Amino acid sequence: MNRIATPEQRQVFLSKADFLPRVQLDERAVSDLEMIAIGGFSPLTGFMNQEDYDQVVTEMRLANGLAWSIPITLSVTEEVANSLKEDSLIRLDNSAGEYIGVLQLTQKYHYDKTHEAVNVYRTNDAKHPGVQVLYSQGSVNLAGDVWLLHRDPHPLFPKYQIDPVESRQLFRAKSWKTIVGFQTRNPIHRAHEYIQKSALEIVDGLFLHPLVGATKGDDIPADVRMRCYEILLDKYYPKDRVILAINPSAMRYAGPREAIFHALIRKNYGCTHFIVGRDHAGVGNYYGTYDAQHIFEEFKPEELGIVPMMFEHAFYCMRTKQMATSKTSPSTPEERIHLSGTKVREMLRRGELPPPEFSRPEVAAELARAMQVPVET
Repeated sequence: MNRIATPEQRQVFLSKADFLPRVQLDERAVSDLEMIAIGGFSPLTGFMNQEDYDQVVTEMRLANGLAWSIPITLSVTEEVANSLKEDSLIRLDNSAGEYIGVLQLTQKYHYDKTHEAVNVYRTNDAKHPGVQVLYSQGSVNLAGDVWLLHRDPHPLFPKYQIDPVESRQLFRAKSWKTIVGFQTRNPIHRAHEYIQKSALEIVDGLFLHPLVGATKGDDIPADVRMRCYEILLDKYYPKDRVILAINPSAMRYAGPREAIFHALIRKNYGCTHFIVGRDHAGVGNYYGTYDAQHIFEEFKPEELGIVPMMFEHAFYCMRTKQMATSKTSPSTPEERIHLSGTKVREMLRRGELPPPEFSRPEVAAELARAMQVPVET
């Protein structure tokens, strides 16, 4: 799908700028508008109507039966909704008040936030970051097709802004027939590297696709993560087998449902396979370790159009002196080095570099520098 306004459409929309009612989008809604416009959320052409919304929340499918696991909605307050008329154009502004898009408003509808929270996030706990955002939204959803006025270069990563049309062209130019996508919101560590390279033994190319939209406040900033990816790819990966590109969408922290969502997005970018590891898109203790893998059993392979590649939790095996999983390592739990992103951040704050068994030294040094922590030597 392409919902970027043509020059002619853009001129018409701009001519109406001062006469259209306005809705201001938050950071996540801006990301959603962008992803719809570039085709990252195909087959969506706009924000969901009530029929699609209800089916997605309860059945993980659009009203036409296609697989889709996360509601993509534009929520406003009752007051704002009452000021808008259905079957009219709405001007969409970003948080700075800049005119960035247009909504053809076809429907306004109320929704049950608790029902959405329990079904999508598997919890109604307001401490869950995704549920927290949901509960803070307005009580009315606006539905209808959208247009993005123009596609601007990303302010931080313009050379990595590769949209679905372009990624598919790149794959064809490289003669890649099988491509595995990898989702991450964290700097790549040795466990990530291990499963990516295991997948590369099977497919033609790796599409490393870090998310740079809205994340939790304590996640590593996107610019730091991107520098870590660049360092790692330059020194430790075959240059002709990997493409690094940014994913503009926002993080939901919806665990299993978001694993399906991330797979569908990578299908739109042209990937044939998608890596699903431990606690994909998880947060806290809201989801089981491999719930994000089990949810793929609820869909037939042809429904998703992309093949999930399941990996167990990888670790450094002190007995074999290499990365492994429980499938390949004969070691006991005491001989395995596991470190989470949280533990690494704690180590850096204490002035300690993560061990080379967990993180490549150059990446660890970049993280320490970015966090402005004096590291012990």
